[in-house]
This record gives sequence, C-alpha cells and structure tokens, in this order.
Amino acid sequence: MQTSKYLVANDSDAKWGLTVSTVGHDEVAVNEHYPTRGHADGYYFDMDKGRELNEYQILYLIEGEGFFQSAHVPKTTIKSGDIFLLFPGEWHSYGPKSNAIWKSCWIGFRGKNMDDRVEHGFLSVEKPIYHVGYSSEIVELYNSALQTALEEAAYSQQLLAGIVNHLIGLMYSLERNIQLNQNLSHVEMISRARLKIRESLESDLTIQQLAQDLGVSYSNFRKLFKQHTGLSPSLYQQDLRLQRAKELLSTTNLSIKEIAYRLNFDSPDYFSSKFRMKTGCKPSEFREMNS
Repeated sequence: MQTSKYLVANDSDAKWGLTVSTVGHDEVAVNEHYPTRGHADGYYFDMDKGRELNEYQILYLIEGEGFFQSAHVPKTTIKSGDIFLLFPGEWHSYGPKSNAIWKSCWIGFRGKNMDDRVEHGFLSVEKPIYHVGYSSEIVELYNSALQTALEEAAYSQQLLAGIVNHLIGLMYSLERNIQLNQNLSHVEMISRARLKIRESLESDLTIQQLAQDLGVSYSNFRKLFKQHTGLSPSLYQQDLRLQRAKELLSTTNLSIKEIAYRLNFDSPDYFSSKFRMKTGCKPSEFREMNS
C-alpha cells in the first residue's frame, strides 16, 4: 500500500532555499512486489538495475529489513530505525528482503540549503545511512509533511522546507548523540566541565586546571570536549565570556577596562579585539546601541 503526493514549486519557492517534490509512505507485505505501483515517471525503478534521481531524498525505514547500495556504498543491510539519503546524480538501489516486511516514509527535495550542507561535508555520498533507531518524532515529522502535501495550502512549500530541515537536523544529531552516549562517563565529564566553565566566567580558572580537577589529561579532555560540543574548551570559555561581556555592557556602568579584567581577558585591547571579531563592533559601539 502506498500513499504519496507529487508537488510543484515556483521560482519564488526556490528562493526559500529548499523545495519539496514528493512525499509519501509505503507498506509492503512479505514477498510483495517492490517498488509498489503508483510512482510517477522518473521515480519507479527496478531493484536489480537501480536508478539515478535529479533530487535528494530522505527515507526512514519504520519497520522491516532490507538492503541499500549506491555508487559509493556496497550492498549493505538496513533495518528498522535506519534513515538513508539519496543524492542527485548518484546511482543507487534499495528495497526489502524477500522474507521481510517494509514500512517506510520518504521526502524528495532540492535546493541550496542541502547543496551547502553537502559542500561543507556535513552530509556526503560516502555516508548515506544513519542509524537513529525508532523515533516517534521522526514519524510525526513525516506524517506532518504528508498531510501538508495532501492539503497543498498556500505557502505549503515553505512549511515543507521547514519540516525537511528539522528532519535532517534531527537525523544528524540523533545518530551523533547515540554514538557519544555509548560512553556515559565521558558525557557526564563534559557536562560537569561545561557547568564549571559557566560558573567560573569571572574567575581565573584555566582549561588545564579544569582538566586536572576532572582527573584527565589536557589533550584527552580537549579532544573529548570538541567531540561533544564542536568547540575546543578554551573557545567555549571565551565565547561564554563574550556573551557575559554583552550582558555587562548592556546592564551595568562598568568601564570596558573593568569588564575586560573582570572576565579575565589579558588586557582591554585583547578583549576589544576578540569582542569585535565575535560581534562585528567595538564594546563601546555595542554599549551605545544597547543602552
């Protein structure tokens, strides 16, 4: 059984950064023919021959087991709870095992938003499969997308673009958090470190001292911290101090010099330089704009 909707987008929709072309879901019984009938031209394919698309697709296997393969990935087993991406111009094939059911959802889309993520290495043809497990939030996003597509109200493309962006962000973060959370002691340590840094913005706490207090070498601490946060601990500390500086500039009469030393910057000039790099304006200019 298949429910799907094919959509069109105008030039104005394309300027939004992402447009959706198809939304749907499949439910295939054991040994039932796949792909199911009803796909539009250019979408239906033979599993033995595979196909190429001129768009991205993101598919979620809710139940069942099957395979995926592409020009960059050898034939690989996929199971319920897996999301996989299809890329424009990339040969691929997928489908259920002969003795398994297949219940999946898909969204097809294109646009600069996705092109930029691929260009910057967040997503790639070398890693199209994400193991996120069963997520009711993901299922609800697909259901919401299908309902929006079926209703096709005014500006539905913008709403669908938001759903796709939410879905991609959720997929990306879920898998990485599952991987990171496999070592709970590291998760706890980084959580403690972030709290300590936040509580010590106006102290002379160094990252080396923090690593020592946590009983881990500085190099190992720095590596783990960046894996969990995407920032080095020193940059995380500096960014929080600059946020605190904006608060002090907006709500107190402390001089820029006093704020610099209160937040343990080496000098007022160093503080002003970092502040301008972060905000695009001098501390004095920020104060004038927010006073």
